[in-house]
Amino acid sequence: MEKLRIIFMGTPEFAVGILDTIIKNNYEVVGVITATDKPAGRGQKIKYSAVKEYALANNLTLLQPTNLKDESFLAELKALNANLQIVVAFRMLPIVVWEMPSLGTFNLHASLLPNYRGAAPINWAIINGETKTGVTTFFIDDKIDTGAMILNSEIAIEPTENAGQLHDRLMDLGSTTVIDTLKVIESGNVTTTIQEDNDEIKTAYKLNKENCKIDWTKSGSEINNLIRGLSPYPASWCFLKDKNEELNIKIYDAKLIPEAHLHESGKLISSKKEIKIAVKDGFIQLLSLQFPGKKRMQAAEILNGITFSDEAKVY
Repeated sequence: MEKLRIIFMGTPEFAVGILDTIIKNNYEVVGVITATDKPAGRGQKIKYSAVKEYALANNLTLLQPTNLKDESFLAELKALNANLQIVVAFRMLPIVVWEMPSLGTFNLHASLLPNYRGAAPINWAIINGETKTGVTTFFIDDKIDTGAMILNSEIAIEPTENAGQLHDRLMDLGSTTVIDTLKVIESGNVTTTIQEDNDEIKTAYKLNKENCKIDWTKSGSEINNLIRGLSPYPASWCFLKDKNEELNIKIYDAKLIPEAHLHESGKLISSKKEIKIAVKDGFIQLLSLQFPGKKRMQAAEILNGITFSDEAKVY
């Protein structure tokens, strides 16, 4: 059994959960590679990645290359003398990097591959109304999320679960699956399954302003799934128009109420306690939302300070 010397590559909170589990299972992590520091927020203060924060707190050797093909970075990487690399939510690696360790480089992806290859698998599984998802480990090749699969684990998506809640459960599932993958690699008995492409494979497209906007002409369940799938980040949004005022609002939490009615889709109906939007097969009750320049609030808090007219609508 070959002793593993691991380099871990990752950036966000999701990757931290996996790295922490690897450390706590007494595997030797000889280096951590993460994104360069970036200015963030209104003050544009320099922000460390979640993985960098963890690496510093745990005295792990840390590299932050801007260019993964840079000769000095490649020399530093080689000097760490790792025999295995693990990638979790990082970036595409050049062949010179993923081919370096003798036991290969594997990635943990938060979907049941080959479905939901790409940047936002957790979000799109909910947006598309899936009832199950999972995680997959696979050896990296020269394309994105297409390599030979090692292990996968499945999980049910709860009907009211949002992307943040599913993220945390998949992080736990991913941690277990990575440890199981390490045991298989250590034993020398790795068997892989080649991913088979077909026309029905769904893609986890990068999220942008356009695909996060709510289309109020869609069915109630499609709208509700979009809201859940984008909460708490980056959040679904739409325009709210009332008389002469037009606002860009974010919606974080809502409830679908199937009910026949004669209202036009997008009409806003409010009482002292609730805000509802008419859709073709019922209403979307807004539970938690954010107005421009304000913090996220519950609908009841918003209704304390705002009264909507009969003309109010969203689009």
